[in-house]
Amino acid sequence: MFGRGRVPAKTTDQVLLMRRAGLVVGETLAELADAVRAGLTTADLDAVAEKAIRGRGATPSFLGYHGFPATICVSVNEEIVHGIPGARVLQDGDLVSIDCGAIVEGWHGDAAMTVVVGGDEAARPEDLDLSAATEASMWDGIRALVPGERLFDVGAAVEDSIAESARRLGRPLSIVDGYTGHGIGTEMHQDPNVHNERVREKGPIVTVGTTVAIEPMVTLGTYESHELDDEWTVVTEDGSRASHWENTVAVTEGGLWVLTALDGGRAQLGDRYAPLD
Repeated sequence: MFGRGRVPAKTTDQVLLMRRAGLVVGETLAELADAVRAGLTTADLDAVAEKAIRGRGATPSFLGYHGFPATICVSVNEEIVHGIPGARVLQDGDLVSIDCGAIVEGWHGDAAMTVVVGGDEAARPEDLDLSAATEASMWDGIRALVPGERLFDVGAAVEDSIAESARRLGRPLSIVDGYTGHGIGTEMHQDPNVHNERVREKGPIVTVGTTVAIEPMVTLGTYESHELDDEWTVVTEDGSRASHWENTVAVTEGGLWVLTALDGGRAQLGDRYAPLD
């Protein structure tokens, strides 16, 4: 139904409410980035996140969502997305993707980041390359949001970014098949899907007031994945490591506002950065 239509638009007041939810998510992810260290369990990180979200007067988006049992998703090494926090103990050098969502007055923010336990000095070079390439592709996808243009240009921009990074780095990088970003607003996941790769369809037209979550998931090996017996955790088919980066973005009259970035996207977007007053 969105093939030739327009992406549903939010009002200025609605986008401002989403910014409040987005800031909760961004601040929570910043706390988690500081908290990650060897010896903690993934459940420890979940406790940090729940305290951070509720302490800001918000509600976790993920907890109870289709039965999901935790506040955040924590996916380690070959885990791509939807990892359930639990007893797993983090070790230096682990590549950890953390996905976080929060609700403020019925409006959602959703973002993800990838960090290395122990910092860059503990990381494998290929893992740093993977995370940097995935994050860069997310920003390239965000920049492809232009009023009057097609939403699925985002996927083409992500794919081209990853291909260029793979060539420059001399490393295999694959976009995970079957997973997309999404519309977001009064529900965490709304139509339309936002592809992470080039597709035949052009998709709906981006409008002022469009709000979407852009979230590439990229691996050092195959694009294939499977779900574990817990019916949530998605892992790479070949055991290669994965990275996941995400932000919630609003299209404004003047450009773009990254609702889950603490600086609103100013550092990355330059003259495309256009917050609402």
